[in-house]
Amino acid sequence: MKALIVDGYVDEPALLGVPPYVSTYPRYIAGAFLHAGIEVEYLTIDQIREESRWLEPSEYDYMVIIAGLSVSGHYMGGTPITLTELKKLVQTNPYPRKFLIGPIGLGYSLKGGTTALSTQLEEIEFLPSNNLRLLWERINGRTFEGGEYEFIDLVAPAGAEILKKHPRFPNVICELELSRGCERRDGFCSFCTEPLIWGRFTSRPLEGLIREVKALSNVGVKAFRFGRSANIFAYGEKNGKPDPLIFEELFSEVSRFQPEVLHCDNANPAYMYKHRKAVEKMLETIVRYNTPGDVLSFGVESFDPEVRRLNNIQGDPEEILEAVRMVNAAGASRVYGIPRLLPGINILGGLYGESEKTYDINYRWLKRISDEGLLLRRINIRQVMIFSSTTLYRLNAGKYRSRKYLSAFKRFKERVRSEIDLPMMKKVFPTGAVLRSVHREKKQGDITYGRQLGSYPVLVGVPEWKEEDGNIVDVIIANHGPRSVTGIVKGRSLNRAGYKEIIAVEGIGKKRAEKLIISRPFRNWEEVERIVEDTETLENLRKIFSLEG
Repeated sequence: MKALIVDGYVDEPALLGVPPYVSTYPRYIAGAFLHAGIEVEYLTIDQIREESRWLEPSEYDYMVIIAGLSVSGHYMGGTPITLTELKKLVQTNPYPRKFLIGPIGLGYSLKGGTTALSTQLEEIEFLPSNNLRLLWERINGRTFEGGEYEFIDLVAPAGAEILKKHPRFPNVICELELSRGCERRDGFCSFCTEPLIWGRFTSRPLEGLIREVKALSNVGVKAFRFGRSANIFAYGEKNGKPDPLIFEELFSEVSRFQPEVLHCDNANPAYMYKHRKAVEKMLETIVRYNTPGDVLSFGVESFDPEVRRLNNIQGDPEEILEAVRMVNAAGASRVYGIPRLLPGINILGGLYGESEKTYDINYRWLKRISDEGLLLRRINIRQVMIFSSTTLYRLNAGKYRSRKYLSAFKRFKERVRSEIDLPMMKKVFPTGAVLRSVHREKKQGDITYGRQLGSYPVLVGVPEWKEEDGNIVDVIIANHGPRSVTGIVKGRSLNRAGYKEIIAVEGIGKKRAEKLIISRPFRNWEEVERIVEDTETLENLRKIFSLEG
């Protein structure tokens, strides 16, 4: 018998599965089939689109489709499956027994600022994300005698083999599961789908996780993120309190496999503030074992105290600020000019009770963080997705009610990008810093865009990234935008660099670039200085280029 896994990609509050990220779903599902002696094939929705393989599922006995976004995002590495494409796969392939899994079970939406549509399809059986034992029952005809994590620990190592079939393998980053659900005991945020998808908070036993990491490492995976966790500091908590010892064991055990990338994702700033002493020890653990460019993502959503109260968002702005300080104190040391660990902040538009005043409050707090000299890796500003199972849906009586503040949202976003993001990017990624192992993503005009494997990697535009340079290069930062940077392939000589590479450097305009080119070759930097006549620009050039050749 044969099974096909169609990865339509997922994006959840605590799980990402859009390339280069690979979620836990395909690995667990593959492991379940393999344990049943069923051959498994894996296709992404992008492969099906690009190669027109819509009828291929008819050749299989089983088809499992992974799909759904319950948070909004922008994706470069892949395009999530649409509802039309899902229906096409289901309705044009009547033969295989069909299953659907992921947040699409809550509803369908591809962008923020919308209320999700119902996705009930009679031709396909929905599998709850938090009960994959049901798939075992369907394919084996018997129940699994054990709990969900016993099942996951059984199938996950076997499912690691499916990574070899990923079109980007080995250049992928695997999400690792630490826990399910939210650790809060005072209710949940009005908009959040995490408790709806995953149920009550549970930490995964360390032994099974390490066996999975070993299996993934053995097949050639070198990049990992502790992404399947709503709050990394709650992992292994005892009686509601964090456990720095199990946290240390987690990182030390995973680091034994010598990953090229080891990053984190979500953290709860209110939890960090409440358990400050323990969390400070845990931050020390992270920076002892992680790789540079790591991010702890804070679901702030709003700094407006009234909006936070109405939407049951834990903590207050002063606690958030203190959590930002904690991460900066632990993680701002640099490797190749890049901070080892920084916080990121998520802001949501469209929450219940917001007003134009909300966006003024949000701006003032972000400006306070910036003015204090604290670093943020990113400020993610987006509109909420509303699902019918959430409290926000009931508060709004089933409608998206914040369009009257959309103009205020847009003004706020533009102001943050120009007044906060751009100066912050220059501080986080200074000219001359090196981004190691940047992967080619796409080319637009004369610029090739790439990213590192990691947690929220910065997008870098690279002029004159040649085919002979390869698909993975080290890049030196040369210039900045509010959300991206410009870089030059490491190892370039000013005496041989192209015009577009030279003009990309901050401080070099058209006239200077042309004058530098016609004055080559340079024997020393004093000759270059006579051309640029600017000490700061000269230093930028020296950080980026050599004078070899």
